[in-house]
Amino acid sequence: MSKILVVEDDAELAEVIEDWLKADKYVVEMVANGNEARERLKFYDYDAVVLDWNLPGMSGIEVLKEYRANGGATPILILTGRNQMPEKEQGLDSGADDYLTKPFDPRELSARMRALLRRPKPVLATVLKVGDLSLEPDKRRVTRGGKELTLAAKEYALLEFFMRHPDQVFSQDSLLERVWSNDVETTADSLRVHITRLRAKIDRAGEDSLICTVHRQGYKLVTPPNVAKS
Repeated sequence: MSKILVVEDDAELAEVIEDWLKADKYVVEMVANGNEARERLKFYDYDAVVLDWNLPGMSGIEVLKEYRANGGATPILILTGRNQMPEKEQGLDSGADDYLTKPFDPRELSARMRALLRRPKPVLATVLKVGDLSLEPDKRRVTRGGKELTLAAKEYALLEFFMRHPDQVFSQDSLLERVWSNDVETTADSLRVHITRLRAKIDRAGEDSLICTVHRQGYKLVTPPNVAKS
């Protein structure tokens, strides 16, 4: 089931879009400003994004440009009341995959979303590495020193997040928000249990854990000395 991020500050239109896409059997997440959209796109994976041009905080175009500049490849459909060709060119040149002018028929939104999701997905970097720990996102395969490790789904999600942000400290609340679905309630105790289990699988006896507890701050994945991270 495809997961769609909708960024729209008009509450009435946002509700229409959400209801329509859910009726099409998509998982839909809603945000109402550019700053929150920027954060979601940093830490969550989506199959497509519906992005309004005019937003509080960062504009939709600013969000789009920054996301593409950082290598983001998720298909993005821009929504706007601007219907002149220069504005359309600006949106597409900034990295939008498609463009829909308000007001629009929700059926057209559905058709354009189906078209975006049919496009082949771009080839992304296939291996994340920290020291001799490797993770292949396309295969959901984790190895350390060439030995394959078996991780539960949430352990894998935690490790992938840490490996995409090595040597960065994340609080418990940040990890719960960014790794767990925002529709799922969990607790700090549950997070600690998952980290303990993950450590038991990726660490070596007699060595410091790769996942370091930072007193009163949270956790981080430590890059071993003199080893490049990728």
